[in-house]
Amino acid sequence: MKIELIQSNYGKSKVRVVKVKRDGAHHEMKEFLVNVQLEGNFDAIHMDGDNTGILSTDAMKNTVYALAKDHDVNSIEEFALFLSDHYLKNNDNVDHVSVEIIQSLWNRIAVNGEPHNHSFVSAGNEKRTCLVERTADDVYVSSGILDLLIMKTTGSEFWGFKREQYTTLPETKDRIFETSVKATWDYVRDEDIDYNSNYEKARQTILEVFANHQSLSVQHTIYEIGKVLLENNEDIDEIAFSMPNKHCLLINLGVFGMENKNEIFVPTDEPHGLIEAVIGREILENESR
Repeated sequence: MKIELIQSNYGKSKVRVVKVKRDGAHHEMKEFLVNVQLEGNFDAIHMDGDNTGILSTDAMKNTVYALAKDHDVNSIEEFALFLSDHYLKNNDNVDHVSVEIIQSLWNRIAVNGEPHNHSFVSAGNEKRTCLVERTADDVYVSSGILDLLIMKTTGSEFWGFKREQYTTLPETKDRIFETSVKATWDYVRDEDIDYNSNYEKARQTILEVFANHQSLSVQHTIYEIGKVLLENNEDIDEIAFSMPNKHCLLINLGVFGMENKNEIFVPTDEPHGLIEAVIGREILENESR
């Protein structure tokens, strides 16, 4: 029997960067975290302890900083493409590069009604994300949103579901709908994409559809968001959602002789429902992607 190395990859994770672009008194700032993974012919380092030709993960980290200096970083997708191209072209034993970037969001502080030139306030836990997968023959780009926390206090129902011996959940025609959106979308092509515009459109669509949709379930709203987004954005091929149902439970005030008219709730994080779906375009016989 022969023992073989079936698959391996390695890289550098959680390389944190703040890039400041200075135009006189006006500054632009981006904060992001980079994860890099390389795949290729790494048999010798695993099987023989031979490190020849192996790029150290410390050098991967330094590459992120150096290329961030050289690159405009107009969008995290463009920077991830730039990074992945560099790693692939400069390492002969690498045949696949994965670069994930997670951007923390900051807004300008308003002073006397005007955005400040160089002072910012965090947008909270919400993140912008992207993933680039590159080989010598192909490149794949996806973009996304992470931890977009949204809530509405009506316009949400859940009724008519299966009832069996363990079902205790009451039906409702009016409930709070709170969720933390994770959305990831793929593009119809790998070039001539305005990544910033697509991100803004996708985010705004999520917010507007969530707010206006009369929801009969989380699944119902997820599909509606995806449908509207694809109908109104030709650049996006498909979109995947992962959305927890963060329950707000109505408190029984009857024990105090009080009536709770959908006013007092306790928010709970655990346990929660988790609903996931992928929405894409149906390809007809006479069509092509």
